Amino acid sequence: MAVKIKLKRLGKIRSPHYRIIVADSRTRRDGRAIEEIGLYHPVQNPSRIEINSERVQYWLGVGAQPTEPVEAILKVTGDWQKYKGLPAPEPMKVPEPKADKRALFEAAAKESADEPQGEAITPKAKKADKAEKKADAEASAATESTEA
Repeated sequence: MAVKIKLKRLGKIRSPHYRIIVADSRTRRDGRAIEEIGLYHPVQNPSRIEINSERVQYWLGVGAQPTEPVEAILKVTGDWQKYKGLPAPEPMKVPEPKADKRALFEAAAKESADEPQGEAITPKAKKADKAEKKADAEASAATESTEA
């Protein structure tokens, strides 16, 4: 029996997530699995990859063949290099811890407490004010031209 390590697709239409499984090579993509050995969520940033390294090493040791996508995932986690005896890759990216919403709100409230409590917007210039400014600019330009 030929055994493969492959991806089993789950999730909705535009929100895929996968389980990394060990299955007979003749089974369907989402068919019956011998064992589930990991998770892969490509939509998250950075992608979420969780693999049971001990079980992967066992299955690779007894001859299970990974598919191309699974092999790429194993190279990212370092399990493939461990199996082949190659040097380990650089560590995977981990998501930054999310900031506490309450602390962010309190910091914003402190900052806004120091600001003046006047009107929130500046008043619009009236048409009469615009006409006066324009007349002043023309008068100053005329005096400059006569002086020169």
